[in-house]
Amino acid sequence: MKISEFKTHLAKVDSLVFQLPNGEFVPSHFHITEVGMMTKNFIDCGGTVREDKKISLQLWTAEDTDHRLTVEKTLRIIAMSEKIIGLEDLEIEVEFQQQTIAKFGIEYSNSAFKLTSTQTACLAEEACGIPTEKTKRSLSELSSNEQSSCVPGGGCC
Repeated sequence: MKISEFKTHLAKVDSLVFQLPNGEFVPSHFHITEVGMMTKNFIDCGGTVREDKKISLQLWTAEDTDHRLTVEKTLRIIAMSEKIIGLEDLEIEVEFQQQTIAKFGIEYSNSAFKLTSTQTACLAEEACGIPTEKTKRSLSELSSNEQSSCVPGGGCC
C-alpha cells in the first residue's frame, strides 16, 4: 500500500488499528515513532545495481497504556513528513518489535490495517545458478509422440 492509499483509508476510520499476520492486534497504546523515506542502493548477487525506496512507519509500544494515537494526529505526522523530508508516494513498510525488529507490508480490510509477512528473495536467480522449478505434468497431458518417447533410457525422465 502506498502512503496516498494509507491516508485515504485513514480518512474513513475512527481509530487506528493494526493487526499482525498471526491475527493478534498491535496494542492500542502504540506510538508511531518514525515516519521515514528509506532508500536502499545495492548490488544483487548477479551484479545488477538496484535501488529500492519505501516509506517506513515504525510502531512501538511502551508502558503508557493510556496513550492513544488518533487518526488526526497520524495524518498530521504524515503531512509534516511530506513537507519536511519530501516524503514521496511510495509503498509502506511497517517496522514492529517482536523477537527482533520485524518488517511487514500493509493492507486494509474491515476497518483495520493488516500487517502482511514479507519474504527475502534472490533477485538474480538466473545469474547465480538457482535452478528453475520444472513443471510437473501427468502422462495423460503428454502428446502421443511425447508419450512414446518416454521409455526407460529415452531421456524424458
